[in-house]
Amino acid sequence: MRRRFAIQLIGAALLAGSVGAVEVKTATYLGSFSWRHNADWFGGFSAIQLSQDGRDAIILSDRATLITARIERDGPQITDIQILDHWPVLSSQGYVLSGHAGDAEGIAIAPGGGFFISFEGVHRVAQYQAPGSKARVLPRPKAFKALDSNGSFEGLAIDDLGRLYTLTEKSRTPQGDIPVYRWDGHAWSTPFVLPQRGRFLPVSADFGPDGRFYVLERAVSLIGFRSRLRRWSIEGDAPVAEEILFETGSGTHDNLEGLSVWRDDQGRLRGTMISDDNFLAIQRTELVEYLLPD
Repeated sequence: MRRRFAIQLIGAALLAGSVGAVEVKTATYLGSFSWRHNADWFGGFSAIQLSQDGRDAIILSDRATLITARIERDGPQITDIQILDHWPVLSSQGYVLSGHAGDAEGIAIAPGGGFFISFEGVHRVAQYQAPGSKARVLPRPKAFKALDSNGSFEGLAIDDLGRLYTLTEKSRTPQGDIPVYRWDGHAWSTPFVLPQRGRFLPVSADFGPDGRFYVLERAVSLIGFRSRLRRWSIEGDAPVAEEILFETGSGTHDNLEGLSVWRDDQGRLRGTMISDDNFLAIQRTELVEYLLPD
């Protein structure tokens, strides 16, 4: 743990001299839990959302499987995860999604019940009333069709007003920025863009209980994965006060792709992340948690 924390501090010092006005704050690593299960559908997890107390989870696989789970804790550490149920993600016609069409990447829980899922293969966002229900696909503007075939909607988040935000992994504006698309219940718009910094690419997003917009990013090298967490305050239609909360070295964690931000029973902000093992034996499914600065 000390070695990882030192890596983060060194990274923060380097970033402070390289990103100008971006503020660097240090998140504290709390721990990791390696999660194993022998079902053939287990793995490839791309999104996670936790309940307000951090105990109940809804988790999404990029092979279109949705699961609910109960997280057991001893103080700050995860000690066990019990799978409660699982379902296939369905199309609007009620078919089980698979292959390119089933590349599910992001999940956001609707305040009035149900949830939304973003898909990367066929660029779209769909609404579901409950696990196992048919999809209601939201309108797809022309801009979606031009997105990178394997680099669109990795992240999906919902704000206090019930508006959806999704952002692209690889597709960029002509100026090189990350476009953020917003669904207000009637139409899509692009209220703002986020700056691309270095080689990190967005893989998940969430609005925290503090109202700020969090984006988990990933960079890939020959010796492993790197992770970075940034956040912004959203004022009107503008992201302000950009902060880098942590940036890891290669191999510190596995392929972190899902993010959920919540407060623990002491009122502290926590970020829980889950890794996508790509259904490969050389990788692992792990839940990683950081204490985030207020």
